[in-house]
Parts: sequence; C-alpha cells; structure tokens
Amino acid sequence: MNPPEIQLSTTNNLTPQLAELISDNQKSELKDSTISDNNNLARVRDILFGKQLQDVEQRFARMEEKIERECLRLRSESHKRLDALEAYIKQEIDSIAQRLKTEQSERETAVNGLNEEYKNITNSLENKLTQFDEETASNQRELREQILQQSKTLQDDIREKYEEILNLLQRENQELRNQKTDRNTLAALFAELAIQLNSQK
Repeated sequence: MNPPEIQLSTTNNLTPQLAELISDNQKSELKDSTISDNNNLARVRDILFGKQLQDVEQRFARMEEKIERECLRLRSESHKRLDALEAYIKQEIDSIAQRLKTEQSERETAVNGLNEEYKNITNSLENKLTQFDEETASNQRELREQILQQSKTLQDDIREKYEEILNLLQRENQELRNQKTDRNTLAALFAELAIQLNSQK
C-alpha cells in the first residue's frame, strides 16, 4: 500500500499529461489491489466462518424443508377438514330436506284428512237437513191429514147432532100438533055432547 502513496506524492511535480497517465495507472492498480483484497477477505471469511455459514445454510435448508412439509401437512389437513365439513353440511342439508319433505307430507296428509272430515261432516249435515226437511214435510202432511180428518169427524158429529136436534124438533113439533089436534077433537066432542044434551032437554 505504501508504494502507490509514494508514487502519488512524487507525481505532483510532473506535467499534467504525465500526471494523468500515472494517475490512471495508479487507479487501475488500486482497483486490482481492491479486487484482490476482496478476494482475500472472502477467502479469510471462508476460512474463519465457512463451516458456520454452511451449518447456517444447512439449517435454513432444513427449516425451509420442515416449513414446506408443515405447510403441505396443514394444507392436506385443511383439505380433509374442509371435505369433512362439506360432507357434514351436505348430510345435514339432506337430513333437513328429508325432514321438511316428511313434515310436508304429514301436513298434506293431515290437511287431506281434515278436508275429508269436513266433507263427511258437510255431507252428514246436508243429509240430516234433508232428512229433517222430509220429516218436517211428512209431519206437516200427517198433521194436515189429521186436522182434515178431525175436521171431517167434527163435521160429521155436527151434522149428526144437527140431524138429531132437527129430528127432535120435528118430533116435538109433531107432538105439539098432535096435542093441538086432540084439543080440537075434544072441543068438538064437548060441543057435540053439549048439543046432544040440549036436544035431550
């Protein structure tokens, strides 16, 4: 290192072209010496820290492999869990859908049963109403017939009573006439007796 510095100090008294030429040579030498120094430092570093660097690199490689294996395991486990969760959700959805279908079928059966029961009750009520109307009409006919029959019976009874009363009145009238006739006859007899008695005197 010292020779270049000495050369630099001696070039101050030279011409500018020569000084520039010498300066370029010195720069290239400095560059070469810097590269060689860097190579030397790399060699020294390899000698001093080479094994540790290799160990560190191997540790990093093993750690990367371990992390990669762990990532693969986690990815595989996540896929398995997601598949299991998807299968469970699908099973639950199928179960819920089946329950809904069953409940819907039961409700439809219950509704159909209620409709059938309603129809039966409606038909029964209609039949009872029809039967009631028929019985009412029949009872009304029977009642009218009974009233008519009783009316006829009463008319017959009234006619018989009327005829009886009329016959009774006629008999009484006849008797009264007969009695009146008997009085006239008696009066005539009495008058004839009176004449005969007078003639006998």
